Amino acid sequence: MHEDGWLAPTTATEAREAYSDLAPTAQTVVRETAKAMAFDREEYGDRVTSDVIETALDALFASLLKVTVGTRGEFESVVEDSEFAVELEGSDEVDNVAWHVAPAGDTVVAATFHAEEEAAVGTLRRQAYGKVYRDILKEGDGSEESVEGAAS
Repeated sequence: MHEDGWLAPTTATEAREAYSDLAPTAQTVVRETAKAMAFDREEYGDRVTSDVIETALDALFASLLKVTVGTRGEFESVVEDSEFAVELEGSDEVDNVAWHVAPAGDTVVAATFHAEEEAAVGTLRRQAYGKVYRDILKEGDGSEESVEGAAS
């Protein structure tokens, strides 16, 4: 069993703070990417919208989520003692599982996989973001304002 990533907010407030803290990084990544694509000021203004920066921020947040990878038995022993809801995607016939424990949403999001660990972890992170964090982060926490301002 091993872990990848480091972001594991235990509360909705921690999740919102981490998301907010990542906003300048997302803005920098988008700005530098646009610069590498040789966008002039006008094209940057037309194409780099608040939605683009928010998408980068969402992807950045998701990509940093702490994921544990192990066997089905290891996963089952973790969730056996948990009071959290379990969202498991995949086949019962597969021996490997990647999972993210999300106390902020009282949920464990998991995905089974056979051999493609990296792909499973990436998919799991997107699922965890969509199933747990999207609603938490968009609940009037001001993130839309900070992202909106980041596009300028």
